[in-house]
Amino acid sequence: MCTAQSNAMNPPLIQLSGLSKAYQDEGRSQAVFTDLNLSVPAGEMLALLGRSGSGKSTLLNIVSGVDRASGGQVMVKGVDLSALGEHQRTLFRRRHMGFVFQSFNLIPTLTVLENLLLPLDLNGIRGRAAVARAEAALAQVDVEAFAHRYPDRLSGGQQQRVAIARALVHGPDLLLADEPTGNLDADTGAVVVELLTRRCREEGLTVVLATHSLELAAGADRVLRMQGGCLVEGE
Repeated sequence: MCTAQSNAMNPPLIQLSGLSKAYQDEGRSQAVFTDLNLSVPAGEMLALLGRSGSGKSTLLNIVSGVDRASGGQVMVKGVDLSALGEHQRTLFRRRHMGFVFQSFNLIPTLTVLENLLLPLDLNGIRGRAAVARAEAALAQVDVEAFAHRYPDRLSGGQQQRVAIARALVHGPDLLLADEPTGNLDADTGAVVVELLTRRCREEGLTVVLATHSLELAAGADRVLRMQGGCLVEGE
């Protein structure tokens, strides 16, 4: 059994119980983790450290409902994602979660503003209210001047700022970040780290971020290391 406990007083926003994940490789089962337990209180920023292939991204995908666990229970906001169908998980994820990726994942054929309007539209927020909300989100990460540019006209740091704004614009309860500074140089990455941390604190979000960066992990409330299929306390 691999259990990581939190001392926080807030109720858990994420509760993983007896979680296991295995892939089939040339007819053989390859375990990523087995009987993993984790509680993440509401409002906590949790950093998952670990080398490439340790299972950090797999765990984020399971928490988001993008991937299914092989066994165990995944509770987010009191909802058992492991009991939901694919469409229900998509709707839950769309409303309650935001994502920041290493590769930015902005839609190249949409302007910066349109990239932010899309998650709002999917959540039923449209028209002037949506534009005002998107513009405010861009201003909060200091890229409002680029609202009508396409992503490929922006630097990597600017694109990641837009990605942070897009992840937060619809007011999610949970932010999942997978190597958010992986494609940035050290100086730009440090600026993005500060911005991401500040915006999440201001929003009171629960955050789980997967990273190999000690600098990024240093801003978290708690650091766990993925090691041998377990979550180990500390850096």
